[in-house]
Amino acid sequence: MKLLLILFVLLLPLYGSGIFQDPPATDGAGVRWSIEDCINHAVENNLRIQQQRLGVNIARENLRQSQAGRLPSLNANASHSYNYGRTLDPITNEFATERVQSNNFSVSSGVTLFSGFQIRNNVERDRYELQASMFDVETMEKDISLAVASAYLQILFSKEMVEMAENQLEVTRQQVERTRQLVDAGTLARGSLLTMQAQEASEELQLVNAGNQLRIAYLDLMQLLDLREDYDFRIDVPEIDIIESDVVDYSPMQLYDTAVQIQPDIRSADLQVRSAEKGYDIARGGYSPRLSISGSMGTGYSEARLEITEVIEADPQFIGQTASGEAVFGPSFNYDYDIIPFRDQIDDNLNRSIGLFLQIPIFNNLQVRSNVNRSQIALENVRLQRQIVRDQLYKTIEQAHQDAEAALQRYSATEKNLQALEEAFRYTEQRFNVGMVNTIEYNDAKNRLSEAQSELLQSKYEYVFRVKILEFYIGNQISLQN
Repeated sequence: MKLLLILFVLLLPLYGSGIFQDPPATDGAGVRWSIEDCINHAVENNLRIQQQRLGVNIARENLRQSQAGRLPSLNANASHSYNYGRTLDPITNEFATERVQSNNFSVSSGVTLFSGFQIRNNVERDRYELQASMFDVETMEKDISLAVASAYLQILFSKEMVEMAENQLEVTRQQVERTRQLVDAGTLARGSLLTMQAQEASEELQLVNAGNQLRIAYLDLMQLLDLREDYDFRIDVPEIDIIESDVVDYSPMQLYDTAVQIQPDIRSADLQVRSAEKGYDIARGGYSPRLSISGSMGTGYSEARLEITEVIEADPQFIGQTASGEAVFGPSFNYDYDIIPFRDQIDDNLNRSIGLFLQIPIFNNLQVRSNVNRSQIALENVRLQRQIVRDQLYKTIEQAHQDAEAALQRYSATEKNLQALEEAFRYTEQRFNVGMVNTIEYNDAKNRLSEAQSELLQSKYEYVFRVKILEFYIGNQISLQN
């Protein structure tokens, strides 16, 4: 009892200063966030969702690349080089011993005519991957929406717990004052006052804990929204009443049959299976021959390619002698050379080629077979993953349905119990005020009433949250509007 009194003395200044209270309301310029505002903000600004959206852009680029695989390639090449020493000129096909400047230009193109339908299957696989990545974004948005809704409802629950703790503390303080007056008048023993003060300290501690829980709930939601601690954040507080939802009247299997058609994680898993099936077809395409066609056109220029520009007659040169010994002379000439002009060489050296190429796989170190086996294993894996996702969805719906029913039953039972406890507490309070009940009995009745009120709040918000989960899984948006 002494310990409780010490806690009361220490914590009373904190309570009066408002440290453990709900953050003060904003002024007229402040904005209170509804649950829809919080969800929309989280979906638009969550960094992980933004990363997932970048993954969609990557998948889109992959699809464009695979679609471009149907088009012919086109490449141009150009070179400018200098050769020194003895080298074979690529244009004249002659040896040169001096520096030779040369240029080469070419254009080539090719297209695959048949490759075991791998190009078509690549396009279809990447299309499925793009669609699956879009649904993955929706799945992440769904998860963050449920997390925000849970944190939002936790704040509402914590606020009501604070209000309940404040009301209880106020009643106890009034009784402490009344007991003090009776003790001073000599009607009651001092032990009754000490017991009531201990109860007051205990309820003060409960209020402190409730205030801390409220602040933690606010912090959790702000972190989900990526808001800083200094942001003036407040939520709207709607009236939440227990209204039996029609969604609970459906069986878990009926709810599952609806949810499995629209939930993005299910649709993503289905598309992943289709993508893996196309991956398997792509791997099997490695057994097929490949037929392609290609063509090229090129030309070049070389300083070693010369043309005669002038013939000059020189002195006759001795070339032999006759049978009688007479010398025989022949004519000789000197030549002037110039490099053939660039444009003329480009025209003269032009060459073209076209060809069909057939590649038949015979043995490639079992690479194709290994690729087929790996793709088949991957296909089986994603099929199992799809079933896991479906099973998890059913378990989630079944659990939420069971929790909603249990919470509603608990709420109804607790509500009846609370009514009885309230009546019992009023009767006990009246008897306590006339001295017919001691403080221990009074505090016991008050604590049992407090526990019932807390239980009622917990079952209320548990039911609301589970119903919102079920409604969300069958396609309804999360809202607290009745």
